[in-house]
Amino acid sequence: MAITVKRDVFKLAQVFTISRGSRTEAKVLTVRVERGGHVGFGECVPYARYGETLESVEAEIMSLPADVTREALTALLPAGAARNAVDCALWDLEAKAAGKRAWELAGLSAPGPEITAYTLSLAEPDAMEASAREHAHRPLLKIKLGTPDDMPRLEAVRRGAPNARIIVDANEGWSAEVYADLAPHLVRLGVALVEQPLPAGQDDALIGMVRPVPVCADESCHDRESLPKLKGKYDVVNIKLDKTGGLTEALALRDAALAEGYGIMVGCMVGSSLAMAPATLIAQGAVITDLDGPLLLAEDRDTPLVFDEKGVHPPSALLWG
Repeated sequence: MAITVKRDVFKLAQVFTISRGSRTEAKVLTVRVERGGHVGFGECVPYARYGETLESVEAEIMSLPADVTREALTALLPAGAARNAVDCALWDLEAKAAGKRAWELAGLSAPGPEITAYTLSLAEPDAMEASAREHAHRPLLKIKLGTPDDMPRLEAVRRGAPNARIIVDANEGWSAEVYADLAPHLVRLGVALVEQPLPAGQDDALIGMVRPVPVCADESCHDRESLPKLKGKYDVVNIKLDKTGGLTEALALRDAALAEGYGIMVGCMVGSSLAMAPATLIAQGAVITDLDGPLLLAEDRDTPLVFDEKGVHPPSALLWG
């Protein structure tokens, strides 16, 4: 089997800002695996928050033996972007070799569309209100917050989109005191969920805290090994394939989290339709689906995912799986 890695850049439709910084393009790694005349593809988005760079992740991928299998991959690479791209490429390869869809190989029911969140970039309140008004027709909006001046932004978004369901992502930007102060206002403004309000290393403060709005673990949850540390702190876990290290672990994490009573959110980094495609299998029946990466791009893969009033649709076989 041959493994190759290609760096791809996708321009964003507009500047995308969170509390950690801004970007104008999505830089991804595309993995291609070939065996027996069949070719599989996967994509990952290296994330600096987890100490990843394009160079480091590419080196991890190229360190793998040419005959690597999905079963062996977990022991060879840690959870993260590198393992994700290879794992998903191997799923795609196996599906093509078997003449079946990836969901069939995974023993899942045929997937359908899921309503996805649309993320509003962090900006000044007036700009966020204008953006919310532009996207008020969408049933679910996600707001990037995590600054000392979040309430005016949240109020502005609610004015702009009075009927949309809203979730908030603080990106580890709040303290326990800030969250406790904001919680009643989140309820008042109809916020459905708060994602990672506290830094991952400081989230013990959530133990015993009243959570009038469900709290979701993002940076605090990577794979099944994360679950014991979440007890008593979170109500929902955000499964991202770039954190779990691929679809294989994401499926296992979903099952384990559901068994322990957590709700499931399925999220993404800012990547192309190829990165979102495997995650649509995890998103089936999730409390929150947040696979809007392609909606933020000015350009995408040749066979992109379909987004319409029903949500994000599963991929065609031409794209993945």
